[in-house]
Amino acid sequence: MSRRNSDRLGGNRKSAAKPPIAPTQEPEGFSFIVPTEFVDLPSEGRFYPEDHPLHLQDVIEIRQMTAKEEDILTSRTLLKKGVALDRLLKSIITDKSIDPDTLLVGDRNAIIIATRISGYGSTYETKVSCPACQTQQKFSFNISEPHIHNGGEIEREDLVVTEREDGGFETVLPATKIKVGFRLLTGRDEKNYLSNIEDDKKRKKTERTVTRQLMSMIETVNDSSLLEHRKYVVDNMPSRDSRQLRMAYRLAAPNVDLIQNFECSECGHEAEMEVPLSADFFWPDT
Repeated sequence: MSRRNSDRLGGNRKSAAKPPIAPTQEPEGFSFIVPTEFVDLPSEGRFYPEDHPLHLQDVIEIRQMTAKEEDILTSRTLLKKGVALDRLLKSIITDKSIDPDTLLVGDRNAIIIATRISGYGSTYETKVSCPACQTQQKFSFNISEPHIHNGGEIEREDLVVTEREDGGFETVLPATKIKVGFRLLTGRDEKNYLSNIEDDKKRKKTERTVTRQLMSMIETVNDSSLLEHRKYVVDNMPSRDSRQLRMAYRLAAPNVDLIQNFECSECGHEAEMEVPLSADFFWPDT
């Protein structure tokens, strides 16, 4: 709450010596606590370092949204800067020692979805473009039952991913046989990645979507962490290796799956479509 400043310039010196005015108290009969809820973390806290508040924690407590959080989501300044969701997370997470930027992307997504459901319900209607005929149309998503993917090690005939003690992963690429160590991305990593892509657009350069993604996640190549080694491997990696590595990351990373079936009302095309978790995700189409 705000507190008036009792030391006003040009005021009476006697009044300046008075004790400060007490903060505004809650009116009688209007005292209440904003409800909180516990959100299951896809990571189950397994991939955070030991000094992180969420290390081995499988849930996080959040407050339900209030009008104050709606102010955050409608702030043109925050939306333009791309920090509205970060401010929202910081506001609703009850444990203030948790920096939203350090949350794994999948855990952030789980919190955002839970907040949207408690605030506006599980039906999300938005405009989408048909991938076949490009027709813009309204489509209603049901986000009430997201599938939680906990991630971790993978052992398949075509793909093996092992987990390191520090929470990262290793896999061997099929074509070059290079051993790659990669890590899970946080909210800060995701913002940096998107910011770099936006810079490519502004400078009218070729958007390096794939190579920037790979550089964000790769920590070592054949046990070397040198930037020049990692960049050389990324720039010269066969498409087969690139595709395999991105698949390895998708399967190893904990996340919330909001992919649903879409059917075009114009051409009848059917396809799977992922629900976008942007700031307008919180505003139902009324």
